[in-house]
Amino acid sequence: MAIRSGATVCAGWAATPPCNRLQAVDGRSRRLHQLPYLSATFSPQMQGTCAPHKNGALQAAAAATEAEADDEVLLESPSHFRIYKSGRMDRLNEPTVTPAGLDVATGVTSRDVVLDAGTGVSVRLYLPRLQGKHSTKLPVLVYFHGGAFLIGSADDAAYHGYVNALAAAAGVLVVSADYRLAPEHPLPAAYDDCWAALQWAVAPSTQDEWTTKHGDTARLFVAGDSAGANIVHEMLVRASADEGGPRMEGAILLHPWFSGSEAIEGELPAVPVFNGMIWSYTCPGAVGGADDPRINPLAPGAPSLERLPCERMLVCAAEKDVLATRIRAYHDTVAAGACRAAWFESQGEDHDFFLGKPDCDSARQLLDRVVAFIAEG
Repeated sequence: MAIRSGATVCAGWAATPPCNRLQAVDGRSRRLHQLPYLSATFSPQMQGTCAPHKNGALQAAAAATEAEADDEVLLESPSHFRIYKSGRMDRLNEPTVTPAGLDVATGVTSRDVVLDAGTGVSVRLYLPRLQGKHSTKLPVLVYFHGGAFLIGSADDAAYHGYVNALAAAAGVLVVSADYRLAPEHPLPAAYDDCWAALQWAVAPSTQDEWTTKHGDTARLFVAGDSAGANIVHEMLVRASADEGGPRMEGAILLHPWFSGSEAIEGELPAVPVFNGMIWSYTCPGAVGGADDPRINPLAPGAPSLERLPCERMLVCAAEKDVLATRIRAYHDTVAAGACRAAWFESQGEDHDFFLGKPDCDSARQLLDRVVAFIAEG
């Protein structure tokens, strides 16, 4: 089900010591695309050209030096990914793919639906245990996973477990979108895929047995974590610009990934630098770079946050997350508009902690707050 087109790692990574090699889903190691534009975007100080020289030895030495420079690491998110000057990327995570089916612990049943055979875009549906004939339809929640647009999938064990727990606790029918990843598919591919998934979830023509029989699209929610929460914002912006677009009862942003070209008050200067580099890698055509309104919704000229097409919003952050300051600024701006925005902060925790520690007290408290938000009506 997961969209892992392109590759896992480059050949050169296999010999790099401290990291574990990612297993390809088809048992083979496949090569990533080369993205030469990164050399200028990320590390101009590394740029340089050698004039032609009659001495072949010097030319060979220059070529070797350039090759070594191309293999220099530009940035790394430990256990997630490593990006090189040449544009090559190593995925360092080792996702455990979980098949759809009955989750005995929660009583939730899931199944996969392919939306576009050409691109491989699909959704995983989650239906909680129904009581009796259950004539009352369930709210529909469309979920977008995180991963900096570079890693992650709907069938990853961490996301599968979280969405099972969410569907059971909140009593919602979940549509979890599996979208194409960068760099093989630069943005806006992920946004387009998620927009297609959202439209599919609410379209009368969908005619899916679960959504038709058990889903109440009049009670529509969108939710996501990190880059997935960034996608939630983009879905709201697109819906706002589309007269016939879906209207959401609620939006849930868990530790949303936002950035900008400059640090804001209370933010470490290194944070927007690091995030801006990732954004340039995932969205090379972004107008304004890290001030593109999709990554910086507070940038001058960005679409207004005063009239987003949702009745209410829950914005969640973690105290130790370096993104917390910017997330709070986003919440405060939304709260000043027509959408009723609530804030929830997990004390003593870091970014997306609830995926790695789903049974800790803070993760349970966060889930309880999300469930309560959906039930508020």
